[in-house]
Amino acid sequence: MKTLLFAWRYLWSRPLGAALNVLLLSLGLASITFLLLVSHQLNKAFDRDLAGIDVVVGAKGSPMQLILAGVLHLDVPPGNIPLKAVQELEKHPMVAAIIPISLGDNYQGFRIVGTTHAYTSHYAATVTAGKLWDRGTPMQAVVGATAARKLGIAVGNRFGGSHGLGSGGHLHGDNPYTVVGILGPTGSVLDRLILTDTTSVWKVHEDYTATDDDDRKVMEEEREITMALVRYTTPMAAMTFPRFVNTSTEMQAAAPALEITRLLSMLGLGTDVLRAFAGVLLLTAGLSVFIALWSAVRERRGDLALLRMLGAPPRKVATLLMCEALWLGVVASLCGVLLGQGFTALLAWALQLDSSLLIGGMVWPMELWWVPCLALGVSLVSALLPAVGAYRVSVLELLQTR
Repeated sequence: MKTLLFAWRYLWSRPLGAALNVLLLSLGLASITFLLLVSHQLNKAFDRDLAGIDVVVGAKGSPMQLILAGVLHLDVPPGNIPLKAVQELEKHPMVAAIIPISLGDNYQGFRIVGTTHAYTSHYAATVTAGKLWDRGTPMQAVVGATAARKLGIAVGNRFGGSHGLGSGGHLHGDNPYTVVGILGPTGSVLDRLILTDTTSVWKVHEDYTATDDDDRKVMEEEREITMALVRYTTPMAAMTFPRFVNTSTEMQAAAPALEITRLLSMLGLGTDVLRAFAGVLLLTAGLSVFIALWSAVRERRGDLALLRMLGAPPRKVATLLMCEALWLGVVASLCGVLLGQGFTALLAWALQLDSSLLIGGMVWPMELWWVPCLALGVSLVSALLPAVGAYRVSVLELLQTR
């Protein structure tokens, strides 16, 4: 304990140099922490929202856009697909279940999604206030936990949706929704959605565009949904079902796992650049620590000579330098992890993300333990040569240079 305390005082006997070394090492560790946290939280969010969805069927276009729009609700869909075509897919022997998704409106930026109770069951959502909407009854809405909190909405409130998936569209004031339920937090995409029966979406747009009863009947015959989330009866369906949809229908099938892998690979270049930058910072910090400790050995020859004369063995002197490097690694790892956590929270705030996409709070995945280990490793390796030098210097040589 005395050695550790002595090493701590020695470290801060040169405050500017010690602060510079801590800063350099902390910045490199913060960059690595930031990359680990963002990667972990995005993968966790994707796994959570994509779980149990084998394929997404929607309009022809970009498969990745289909996944981002229909599963993660981060993009606009490529178009709509006929309801009758989806009903035909339900009869396919490889299809175990289909969850219809109908988009088109929003309320203050939160998407209104027409679907069935199977959507809430898929994410194991529970109602904390009120109830789910009645099947087949339009204009009843159930609000996700995050949306309800930010909108300040409660059971019994009424609101009108706006056309489009972003705020600022035409207000459908003639068909207001009535909030019948509030969902509890699920940590999934449901938290930031407003759910309603699919008939609500049809009613709003048919009332807005239909000119007479005949026109309404035609629209009812040609009803569409935005996309369908499909679960297979067997994993082997992944080999043939998407090809069947893409070649035999006017729709397309997109596999979430494949498209998310493509998305992450596209983001990989930026991650590699940041990782290389963090490596350069760590290398610079390691050289700085090495130079500082090597200089400390030369500057403290008198102190080292006094310690040796007082009976301190060579290993005690070398241990003193190693403990100084150890303190440096501990302080830098604490600062680096805190900075990395702060950068992640700042990113979440700046992009207006919430817990359903990117967790901005303090989390500690298992891989984050590598950060303090890396900090201690860099510090101790940098101190190894100066410690060996201090160990080998004799008392006579130290006194002569004194």
